[in-house]
Amino acid sequence: MKIAVTYDNGNVFQHFGRTEQFKVYEVEDNKVVSSEVIGSNGSGHGALAGLLAGQEVDVLICGGIGGGAQAALAEAGVELCAGAEGNTDEAVEAYLRGELVSTGANCDHHHEEGHDCGGHDEGHSCGGGCGSSCGGGCGSSRPAFEGKNVGKTCRAHYRGTFNDGTQFDSSYDRGEPLEFVCGAGQMILGFDKAVADMEVGQTVDIHLMPEEAYGMPDPAAVFTVEIEQLPGSEELQAGQQVYLTNQFGQPFPVKVTAKDETTITFDANHEMAGKELNFRIELVEVK
Repeated sequence: MKIAVTYDNGNVFQHFGRTEQFKVYEVEDNKVVSSEVIGSNGSGHGALAGLLAGQEVDVLICGGIGGGAQAALAEAGVELCAGAEGNTDEAVEAYLRGELVSTGANCDHHHEEGHDCGGHDEGHSCGGGCGSSCGGGCGSSRPAFEGKNVGKTCRAHYRGTFNDGTQFDSSYDRGEPLEFVCGAGQMILGFDKAVADMEVGQTVDIHLMPEEAYGMPDPAAVFTVEIEQLPGSEELQAGQQVYLTNQFGQPFPVKVTAKDETTITFDANHEMAGKELNFRIELVEVK
């Protein structure tokens, strides 16, 4: 396994999109066997996930990171632990002990200055694990809940539905259980808590209020900008999902909600924000 950490003079660099170096650790049998510092090779902010994937990195530990970068890492198959600080070696050791809990996307992206229109996205699928952010504090803090499966790698099948019965995601349809570390912040809170004390082979049905799923919509995440100040926005239409970059150069996903001759309005809330969700979860394996 390889773990990469945003690196600056021995410490965790706090802005993923602006990091100039990563320290990459080779891990065998849950122990660090070697490490090296690599440069970002002048990669653009949107290419850092690809750089890590090219280095065959399995896990990224960082400080601040935006929602778009988080999504890019997920698509590249790189597990994220955000919100870490302090010495990089100590952060990795804490991760290997199961003591790091990711804050998920944790940067404030909703600034009206410094946006740039990025690549288009085809929309969100809860897919790779309904794994947005679980809250909690990365660093040396432990999960906000306990259970015999916390800190262990779990594989689970699930089906997600809205209250009207409409299915929005299913691992059964993909034919492959979801794998994640319980309590490591890779899952939404309610899903993670449900699995914490399950037995292998057990199936449970859970109903999650927004507070334990994707939270409530934030009015501050809806913003309007001048089209002339946002290169590439001229061709966008209401309903499209795209990536913008914030003042730190970090990409984040938004939906176009309105557009007129001079302005365009975006909503950076997660599309599941404010929704009650239902899951049927079947625990397949605990490693």
